[in-house]
Amino acid sequence: MTTEATRAEVCVVACADTYRGVGEILGHAVGIIPTLGARLAKLTFAPNLVMSDGEAFFMHTPPPLGKTASSGGVLESWLPFGKVFDVLATGRRQSIMGASQIDQYGNQNISLIGDRSHPKRQLIGVRGAPGNTANHRVDYWVPQHSTRIFVEEVDMVSGVGNNHLEGFGTGLKYHQLGQIVTNLCVFGYGPEGRLEVVSVHPGVSLNEIEENTGFSLATSEVPTTRIPDDEELRLIREVLDPKGIRSREVPE
Repeated sequence: MTTEATRAEVCVVACADTYRGVGEILGHAVGIIPTLGARLAKLTFAPNLVMSDGEAFFMHTPPPLGKTASSGGVLESWLPFGKVFDVLATGRRQSIMGASQIDQYGNQNISLIGDRSHPKRQLIGVRGAPGNTANHRVDYWVPQHSTRIFVEEVDMVSGVGNNHLEGFGTGLKYHQLGQIVTNLCVFGYGPEGRLEVVSVHPGVSLNEIEENTGFSLATSEVPTTRIPDDEELRLIREVLDPKGIRSREVPE
């Protein structure tokens, strides 16, 4: 491949890698980069990943970004919206969600900013975040890594973090926080459930990550996030996103 991978394409494969070894589960991804990552995983190392076209159809072959099974891809089956919750409750789903705030223990906020009784800004509400984090693995995608997103403590817990697990009994038996992919790095969770840097994207320094994170990080030398190989780049550029929509989320 003659052209070097862009930051957006590095983020796509980082999102794809969250689906390694998952087997036959329902993949759910919010956002351009996560959607491309899930579909790339399906076309390469995770053929058993069950992919929806964003409506109600399951596809053997994902369509290009922005198209549904009716206009591209190979249709396998369908799942009415109500039945998604049956799958979710068994732990056979994996989601990459977004976040307005994330704290050092992986608590996610998509509901409001400020005091809950008089918020400065009302967001979209908790939506499916509590059920997702209670019932299956959840990863997060943050296209603009900043201290506004990565905060010491979230203003409201929408997605359950690693420090809120006691007292729930079996209610959180499927709780699993995977990784957080940002435009700067990939976070994982340490032994105490606290965020730690797993890899740094090419061209990014640890100092840059620390400056854009609102809590202290125990940083040391970490590997560089892998770049897509030639076949992955071909699939991203020619099959999944020929219009280059990925650059809207992560411009160079």
